[in-house]
Amino acid sequence: MNKTFLIIRREYLTRVRKKTFIISTILFPLLYMALIFGSGYLANKGKKNLRVALIDSSGLFDKAVVTRANLADSSSFIDYVTTNPANVRSHYNALGYDGYIVIPSGTDWQTGTGTVTLVADKTHGIAPVMQVQSKLNDMWNEIKTNRLGIDAGKKAILDKSHLTLREENETDRTANAAVASGIGYLCGFLIYFILLIYGSQVMMGVMEEKTNRIAEVMVSSIRPFQLMLGKIIGISLVALTQFVLWIGFVFILYNVGKASGNQSDMMSSMIGGMQNVFSSINVPLLVFCFAFYLLGGFFFYSALYAAIGSAVNEDMREAQSLALPVTLLVIFSIALMTSAISDPTGKIAFWASIIPFSSPIVMMARIPFGVPGTVPYWQLALSMVSLIGGFLLTTWFAGKIYRTGILMYGKKPSWKEMTKWAFRRA
Repeated sequence: MNKTFLIIRREYLTRVRKKTFIISTILFPLLYMALIFGSGYLANKGKKNLRVALIDSSGLFDKAVVTRANLADSSSFIDYVTTNPANVRSHYNALGYDGYIVIPSGTDWQTGTGTVTLVADKTHGIAPVMQVQSKLNDMWNEIKTNRLGIDAGKKAILDKSHLTLREENETDRTANAAVASGIGYLCGFLIYFILLIYGSQVMMGVMEEKTNRIAEVMVSSIRPFQLMLGKIIGISLVALTQFVLWIGFVFILYNVGKASGNQSDMMSSMIGGMQNVFSSINVPLLVFCFAFYLLGGFFFYSALYAAIGSAVNEDMREAQSLALPVTLLVIFSIALMTSAISDPTGKIAFWASIIPFSSPIVMMARIPFGVPGTVPYWQLALSMVSLIGGFLLTTWFAGKIYRTGILMYGKKPSWKEMTKWAFRRA
């Protein structure tokens, strides 16, 4: 046990002291925030507003209706043409328009024609065209209400009077489906990236020690299984450390922003969103389960990655080929997670959160929907026990491969050959 602890300590300190760990730990939250706000800024700057001429041959539209629609929504501009429509059709570009719309003469305000055409010299993106369509529909609705004799007061009642459906979980009244979906996706993808990134680090570390013949020296004083277990636990603690630092960063940002008296609109929106998240989920349970499934999933997959690393030599293509089935299991779990978020109580969600290879991602996507409402305690317990059993099984399987592969050179193994190593008697 002392030797295993030394391996854990070595793996942990070696990686934590690297500049890459410090830089990635600091930069990831900053880059994530920059991605969110930067994408929003670029989307806003890249938004195109169309200027469109409206040629009305039906007599249903008028200047006042178009003006009110333009004042209500500045995303696009529709100009009501009153004189020389033929000139507008022929020279709309020269007049400063991106295109023109013709309302046919036979248009009936009760039934409508269903489709009008925006004529332009080039194809615009779907977003600006939808803005024009939305404004056109607002005008059309006003025309219909005027024809029906609905005054402004009645129209205001029609616009404001509506029913809002809100789902309430009787077991967990704080649960919120929208927040739960967002948290579920976030947790699932975080575990997905950590499994792939740090799992490959385990494989690369084993390959490096085997290539440099360090493993030959180490296995003379420690059992191969202890060496593999030490590497897995040491690297998993590195991932857990990084996660704890990120959680600390979120709480610091939340508390500083909440205590600050002069918050910007963006910061106020972030703080309000965090308050909504914290009030809608069981944060201690979520953090505990995330740590458990992160470590459990990491142990499960890292054992397989370590076995692959021990079986290959310095050929990265060979390692990637052998690691592909394991990587596909992680990717397939993301597909199952999407289905589970759509129906967190369905059969796919249940079985995918019990099976060890997908439970770290899928169960973490279900937990934000409510425990024990959506996820009963017995399902959570069964999932945890199943993951522990899966980790022990893969560790045993990988340990048998590791014992043979770590000292074998010059041979290109296959999964069939590695399976024979696993079931070979000592």
